[in-house]
Amino acid sequence: MTASVEPVICARSLSRSFGARRAVDSLDLAIAPGEIFGLLGPNGSGKSTLMRMLLGLLAPTAGTARVLGYEIPAEAERLRPRVGYMTQHFSLYTELSVEENLQFSAAIFGLGRAERARRIEEALHATGLDAYRSARAAELSGGWQQRLALTAASLHEPKLLVLDEPTAGVDPQSRRMFWERLFELAAQGTTILVSTHYMDEAVRCHRLCILREGRRVALGTPTALTHDLHGRVVEVEVSNPESALMALRDHPLIASVAQFGKVLHVLLAEGQTGTEATLRELARVLEALGFEQPAVVPCPANLEDVFVALLLGQQSRPTSTLVVDA
Repeated sequence: MTASVEPVICARSLSRSFGARRAVDSLDLAIAPGEIFGLLGPNGSGKSTLMRMLLGLLAPTAGTARVLGYEIPAEAERLRPRVGYMTQHFSLYTELSVEENLQFSAAIFGLGRAERARRIEEALHATGLDAYRSARAAELSGGWQQRLALTAASLHEPKLLVLDEPTAGVDPQSRRMFWERLFELAAQGTTILVSTHYMDEAVRCHRLCILREGRRVALGTPTALTHDLHGRVVEVEVSNPESALMALRDHPLIASVAQFGKVLHVLLAEGQTGTEATLRELARVLEALGFEQPAVVPCPANLEDVFVALLLGQQSRPTSTLVVDA
């Protein structure tokens, strides 16, 4: 986007401390209209704290934030009717039916009777919840509960949706359907800020911010972030991958090794690349340990490699095409 377009979210040096612990540390962030923007990081990295500050639910210790043009937290009350928020844990009324929960949510957001009825019917049809409209929320599977929660959070057609690990514990098919709905909402102009632990979800985001100990350690598209590890990932195929994994784990050429089926997925140490010399050296090491005819070949990096490299303390080059007004 151009400098003339105001970001939906703009945070500068945003920080939050809890006693001596700094949960979010001097974070800069800008999210463009219509983006699906992902937050990725281990437990305790500051994702939920950041979201709560941006929603005005938690005052920052330092720094500033503007969300949909409102200063946060000073104008949080004016912001809240314009955003949708979905927590990790199902927070609707389990004893109410699907339709009753949507009626309640629509009333909370001040929708008139006619508009409420129209939007609920449209939402039930669009999400497949129509078949469950009379079922109590407690009777739904985890995937359908999350779909109901997303529908309730977006019923008032907010400009911004904030989703805190919305598919945790949900099966892959339900997660796929959930993300199809997110893309539909984004296509309609909704900006989505979502945190996740799932790499197959993270790769669907337009851009990602990876957090570690409250600090932003990487920012960019999934493609750009994985490109930064180009040449540092190889695959090893041997007859006994379990034993080979143990043998390679502490080798100085290797930062991390994991078993994917019958193949070892190897992230080389920082400063190393999968040159012919490196591939031959790894093969020689395995042969010296008794593994016959090991195959060592380069392979593309994935987001899990990026995540592991950052957790090991290695910095990925921050990448962003978003221009923020000074």
